[in-house]
Amino acid sequence: MKTGFWAGLTLACTMAATPLAAQETKVAIGISGWTGFAPLTLAKEAGIFKKNGLDVTIKKIPQASRHLAIASGDIQCAATTVETWIVWNAAGVATKQIFQLDKSYGADGMAARPAIASIKDLKGKTVAASAPGTSPYFVLAWMLKKNGLTTKDVTIVNMEPGPAAQAFIAGQNDAAMTYEPYLSSVRAKPEAGKIIATTLDYPVVMDTFGCTPAFLEANGKAAKALADSYYEALAMIAADKTKAFEIMGADVKQSGEQFGNSAQYLRWQDKAASKAFFDGEFKTFTKEAADLLLEVGVIKQIPNLDTLADTRFIQ
Repeated sequence: MKTGFWAGLTLACTMAATPLAAQETKVAIGISGWTGFAPLTLAKEAGIFKKNGLDVTIKKIPQASRHLAIASGDIQCAATTVETWIVWNAAGVATKQIFQLDKSYGADGMAARPAIASIKDLKGKTVAASAPGTSPYFVLAWMLKKNGLTTKDVTIVNMEPGPAAQAFIAGQNDAAMTYEPYLSSVRAKPEAGKIIATTLDYPVVMDTFGCTPAFLEANGKAAKALADSYYEALAMIAADKTKAFEIMGADVKQSGEQFGNSAQYLRWQDKAASKAFFDGEFKTFTKEAADLLLEVGVIKQIPNLDTLADTRFIQ
């Protein structure tokens, strides 16, 4: 028997399903298996999106090609890191961030062999990281720069975060850039190496949700419903963490306990935090990130940074 929050949600979904069916706005969202995006999956699986008049399809698309799915019209919205929106807009894929999702507190990091004591020791070494234009590549570039190195000082092998962690555990490469839940697989194998830096040391991974300007202009109510649904998912997590973790963990083939272990390394951001973020940190970080992306050759020119966010849906 369902009680409390879950019973109320089930009843609300049942009551809302029929009258809203004809009004549901279709929207396809591109994400990855990153733990920070999981409340979006929860909003779909628990019927929150549907209750709020949305017919949501969630597609798992690698970060390196997520913007191509937007450009083709395959998806209208996506979740990704703040600096990645700069890359997409610089490439001519117009998008606007509408609310913040999460901040990494140790959920992204660099694993290295036991003999590598610091990031400075990576000079001349091989590092597995996703392709240029992705978060792991950007974090690597940021960490290297803060330690007097550049991406030219290492050999980068392009691998997605999951395979990068698996390859590292299997003995391949000197270091690897990855994130939760894959980073925890490295934590569990200390004999393979150690985590020498995370976003606790370099707090540069912040995720946001955004859509194309065309979608936002044509579907203002749906855009607000997307934001509201995210916050309802956060409320559900607070009300019954065990059940919510089971649902979110199942999507990435984890138990609820395993998912909870991954989630402890990040913070999902509520509406108040999102508003504060866009009013302050977002602007300063976006400027520094854009300069680094230009410096390492990921972008050829910096797009108009003043047009990268539309926060009216969280007001």
